[in-house]
Amino acid sequence: MLKKISDSVFSFDVEWIPDPKSAEILHNSNPVEEPGPQAAESFEALWASARKEGDAADFQPYLKTILCRVVSLAGILRERAPGGRPSLKLISLPVDPTDPGKSDEKTILTSFLKSVGRRKPQLVGYNSAQADVPMLVQRSIVHGLPGFGFSDRPNKPWDGVDYFDARNSDYNIDLADAMGQFRDRPTLHQAATLSGIPGKMEVSGDSVAQIWLEGKLDEIVAYNEFDAFTTHLLWARVAHFSGLLTPEEYTEEQNLVRELLESESAQNRPHLRRFIEEWERLLTITGQN
Repeated sequence: MLKKISDSVFSFDVEWIPDPKSAEILHNSNPVEEPGPQAAESFEALWASARKEGDAADFQPYLKTILCRVVSLAGILRERAPGGRPSLKLISLPVDPTDPGKSDEKTILTSFLKSVGRRKPQLVGYNSAQADVPMLVQRSIVHGLPGFGFSDRPNKPWDGVDYFDARNSDYNIDLADAMGQFRDRPTLHQAATLSGIPGKMEVSGDSVAQIWLEGKLDEIVAYNEFDAFTTHLLWARVAHFSGLLTPEEYTEEQNLVRELLESESAQNRPHLRRFIEEWERLLTITGQN
């Protein structure tokens, strides 16, 4: 299980869609950047090329991440000064879904790489070693971005921060692998809800592409924020099981999450109220309230 908790931890999740530019380059689709029917045609060109014989005509196969575009990245940043109380902060990109400049993939990637490269937090995700981290690396390379410190590697995994060695480094934590030991891995929704933590709510990853086509990036960002809170709460539970958080510290971590949810929902994220309500419902069902 987990071996350590760094003074900086970032529990995160990434949402992406088929990249119309990939369809333009690889399949001669019409150039398009905005949501709408032409973008749907680009999506279909990519899906069609990935379908296997016998697949339904409308089947949307999982695409290689390099063929996709990051549209949202959200996470809970946990920081703790030595001997101090941890603090939590919600990080959500794009910061303004209505601003095309801030919603640009290159802008999102640059913000992520610079922040992580500077702070060097433990990255915590669900299926992140297989999907999210490679996605971010591949798309950053596509855009010709430097690593901004994110790409630094020590000579040996135990000598420093290494985001490219999930099996040996303490800084690339994939909760799916931690819970499944590379076999029989539960979904995030299963692991979370059975533990009294909200899982997938109203939206699923499979529907993100359609939501984007409808021009509802704000809904994708909200869904992404739900997953970030889910991932952090599950990380705390796994850290407690691993002996890294005492029962009192685990309770305190949940209180910090609740405080952050209450604060954010009272300001400009009222959708997080639904997360609080679902959390309370699941705690009652599982007898943990």
